[in-house]
This record gives sequence, C-alpha cells and structure tokens, in this order.
Amino acid sequence: RSFSSLSDDSEEARARYLYRQWVGLGLTDVHLSNHTVLLSLPGSTPNTITDRSSHQCFLPNGIPCDQRGPNDLPKHQFPYAAYSAVGSLQGEVVDVQYASVDDLRRAKDRLNLTNQIAVVKLGRAPLLYKLSLLSELGFGGVLLYIDPCDAPPDHHTWHQAFRVTLNPGGNPAIVEVSKEAGGRLTSLLVQPISYFLAKVLLSSPSTGQGDSCIPLAMPPNKERKKISLTVGNQLSYKKIYNVVGYLKGRRNPDRYVLVGSRHDSDQGGGASAIMNQLIAALTEQTKRGWVPDRTTVFCSWGGSAPGNIGSYEWGKDNSVVLQSSAVAYVSLNYPVRGTETLRATASPTLLQLTSDIQRRQLLSCIRGGNCPGPNVSSLQLPGDVNFFANQLAVPTMEFAFEQTKGEEITSFLSEAQFSAESPETLDPLFKFHETIAKQMTAEAILRLVNDPVLPFYPLDIALDVQNKLKDRSVVTQSLLSSASSLRDHAAFFQSETMRPANDPKERDPSHVRMLNDVLRDLEKSFIIPQTPPGVYRNLLYSLPGKTPQFSILRFSKEAVLHCNVSSKAVKHNSADKEVLCHSTLNQSLSLILKAIRSAERLVCFGLGLFENYPNDTI
Repeated sequence: RSFSSLSDDSEEARARYLYRQWVGLGLTDVHLSNHTVLLSLPGSTPNTITDRSSHQCFLPNGIPCDQRGPNDLPKHQFPYAAYSAVGSLQGEVVDVQYASVDDLRRAKDRLNLTNQIAVVKLGRAPLLYKLSLLSELGFGGVLLYIDPCDAPPDHHTWHQAFRVTLNPGGNPAIVEVSKEAGGRLTSLLVQPISYFLAKVLLSSPSTGQGDSCIPLAMPPNKERKKISLTVGNQLSYKKIYNVVGYLKGRRNPDRYVLVGSRHDSDQGGGASAIMNQLIAALTEQTKRGWVPDRTTVFCSWGGSAPGNIGSYEWGKDNSVVLQSSAVAYVSLNYPVRGTETLRATASPTLLQLTSDIQRRQLLSCIRGGNCPGPNVSSLQLPGDVNFFANQLAVPTMEFAFEQTKGEEITSFLSEAQFSAESPETLDPLFKFHETIAKQMTAEAILRLVNDPVLPFYPLDIALDVQNKLKDRSVVTQSLLSSASSLRDHAAFFQSETMRPANDPKERDPSHVRMLNDVLRDLEKSFIIPQTPPGVYRNLLYSLPGKTPQFSILRFSKEAVLHCNVSSKAVKHNSADKEVLCHSTLNQSLSLILKAIRSAERLVCFGLGLFENYPNDTI
C-alpha cells in the first residue's frame, strides 16, 4: 500500500524507495544503478483508426474520437505498440485470425496483401513471430486484439485496448536494426485495439464469452472496410533504474541464486511487496545466526514493460561473472494475476524441486479447501527471466496464481499489458501473495542456497528431450539413439549425485563444488545461435501445444509451409525452393543433435568425478 501511494510515481522514485527499504531491512550490500535507454512512448495525441467510407474516427478502445473527454488523454494514450513504425497508412482490413501459416495461406490465395492492414488475434504463437510473417507477406499495418473466447471468463475485454512491446529485449538504442530504422523495430504500423473495435472493423456478428462463445471472424461475403491507421509514437532517451542487493553466503559466496521482480507501475507493487517480505524474513534469520551456503541476489528491475530493458542491461554488464556464478533464477514477474489456478513453470533442471514445493502447497490447501489443481510445465516464460533463461541458460522457476483457461491459447495473451490493477483488487487479504512468498518462493530460495548438492535433476532433462522427440515423421534414428544414450547416462549420474546429497560423509568440499558446477552447466548445452523471432534460444523451453516438441522443430515445419506462401520464396525456381524450404528443418535437427551430444559429454564428465571416490579424499 505504501508503495502504491508514493506521491511521486516515477520509476526513479520507486527504485529509490526500494533501495531505502532494503537497506533498512538489513541488506548490507545494495546497489542502485541506472541506464540511459531509448524508449518508445505514446505520442502527444492518441493513435486513431478511421473508417474511410463513413469517415468515422475511432480511438483504439473503440470509442469515437469526438467523444473523448478533455481529461481522458492519458487513458487513450495507453494502448500502443512500443517501437512500432510511425505514420499513416490507408488500406483494406484483412482478417487473418491468429496469423498462423494456414491462416496466411488462405488470405494470400484470395487477396493482394501488399500494404493492407491485418487484423490479428493474440495467442497461440509469439507476437514477434507473427509480425515477421506478416511483414514478409507485404502487409503495411497490423491491428491486434484479444478474442473474448480466448480470455478467462471474468476478464472483460470488450472495450479494453492494451499495450504491447515489439522489443525482444534490452536497449534498442544499441541494436543495429533499430539504427537503420530510426529506433523502430519493425516496418509495420502496429496498434492494439479492443475487441469491440475489431468487431466493428470486421463486420462480425459474433458475441458471447465462455463455452457459448463464437470466435470473432469476418463473414465470408462481407465487403472489407477501407481504413486509415495513424500511429504517432515518439522516441525518447530516458533513465531506467535497477536495485540489486546481496545476502552473502559463507561456503560458496561466489555462487548466486538470483531472485527477480519488477518495480514499474504496471504491477501495482505486488511483486515488490513479496520481495520486501522475503528480504525481511531472510535478514531476520541471519540476525539469529543463520548463514546461507550460497549468495542470494535480490533484483528489482526497471524498464520491464518496454522490453525487459533493466534486466537485459544488468545481465549483459555482468555476463562474464554470471556465466560461472549464477546457479538459478527465481522469478516474481507477476505473481498474482488471478486467483483460480496455481501455475508453476520451471526449466527441466528444476521441475522436480518445483513439483515438490507445489505438491506440499496442494496438501496444505486440501486441508483448507478451495484448492487449485497441480500445474507444472517448462513453457517459455514472459518477463525479466528471459535474459537469464535465454541468453545464459540459468535454470529458472516461477510460481504464479492466474485465471484458468487452456494454456495453448492463453500463454501468449500475457504479451498484452493492461492498465495496472491494484493487488488489493485481486487479493484483498493478500493471502495469495503470502502463499507465493512464504510457502513457495521462500522454500525454493532456501533449498537453492542451502542444499549441499544443488537440487537439480539431470534425468529430468533427458526425459524432457525424449518427450519432445515423439514425432517420428521428422526425427532421425541418430537423434533417438543419442537421446536414449543421454537418458541412460543421466540416470546413472543422478543416482551418483544422491550419495553426497544424502550422506554428509561423502561431501568433500572440492568434489561437491565440481559436481555442482556440472549440474549448473547442463542447460548451457541447449542454447542455439538463432531462432525465429519471439522463440527462446534455450531448446529446453517449449511453446504450448497439444503434443510437446522442440520449438524450433515446430517452426521449421511451419517454415516449409511458409516457403510456399511467402512473397520472398517466389524468386526461386521450384527445385531450388524445395531445397531452401527443407534446409531449415535439417538445420534444426542438426542443432538438436549437437545439443544432446554436448549434454551427454558433460554428464559423462560428471560421472568421471565419482571414479575412485571417496577413496581419493582420505
């Protein structure tokens, strides 16, 4: 409450407030840092969409431009796409549904798409991936919306527009592509709109929500509206602030467990409140004589909404240290975004620990009633965890309460940023915040900083790899054999790690440290050089779908289809095109095979640590 009621609501004021709080709570090593970054901000007037035939002008939320009140400017400025191209564009609206390859093929077969304006639903695939396909097909503009059929039942999106960022991460001022495009990260004019406005533009009769909902779609014989889209975002250099505090470990002070939250105003202070409570509890224990084995690094990030800028810049500045020191990242990106389902997400290395913690919470909940069902996955996470999972391959985990809905669609709805909702609105008694803080995140931190052998399970990585190779139509025999060999060695290695984990007599400090370094580094084998936009470079994280698979395989198969749709592919003759289209799939299979073999070599190195052990410690 005190955080939300600061008289100065700027990011700097929030960061300085947290700095004072953390020092006051007993952290002795706290740093406040800033970075000057290029931000894409709303223009001085709202972006607009005008129906050319009726000359009716609409604001992004669907309200006619002439009904805007004199004091409503901040509210109507809020919906925009950060780092979109700017300007005005006239074109016909084209309903491309979720902008899947099949959706786009159907549109391409019927229409000339050059400089037209796509109307696109969020969900099912990363936004940046969709935009890359739309750009290749020659679209000039994109209107984004959320279909109420995809949204949680009580999430009323009828008249709500939202904000998105097109920044994949970090400060766009130092990204080469942005220098060429004047700071814009796409050639497309992109604007989020409300469902109500999408319904008007597509002349759709669909209504309703929940089980009886009819998805929004343009009727087949309707004439497409001609519209003008005006986007007036402005670029500005501003400072963003990070607060980072250290609770030093004793035996392994150079091994870090990172705990990350964000302090931008979008979150209403819920994540910061949990972070402060964790710091208060742990520093209180140190006053009573407890000293952790490893160092806990508490991080509150700035610039999260425009593209996780604070975490990226701090991570890049400290990447050399973090490569060898960071053992895990515990995320508090948006811990309470609903109250229906407890969802836990973790990289395969931490699936077992995450499941154990959630299982204990469910047992506790069963005794109290009103229990969410178990839900643990390795889906790629939104938010500041991105840099650590995706660039450094640090094992990650996150617990969050949210509303229920099939995750295949809703996992990418979190790319939409709505105006801040007070934590007290969602959780008046703060019981869900307390559960995340006390019974889940705190226990995870304690295990990660205290367990002599890191609670990582290499066999879970091997089983996850095998699970993602079930589509025998594209998987080679060498891939299956390598995955099977990795599983066998990982199972043996995991059984060996249980010896020092369970028996204090087998914990020679230097041996345990080497063993932990092998466990820490296993995920690094699965970082690949490049992926489609919006897709993690860490192969162990997957996208939602009916069957698990490596994300790059999913998009490689789509690339074969897209090759025959994309305007760029027609430059090649049919034979060349066939080779070009399938080379992406072969490259992806080769990268996966290389990653599996690299991980197996590291596991075998770990097994070598147990040769002649514990005799060599006498």
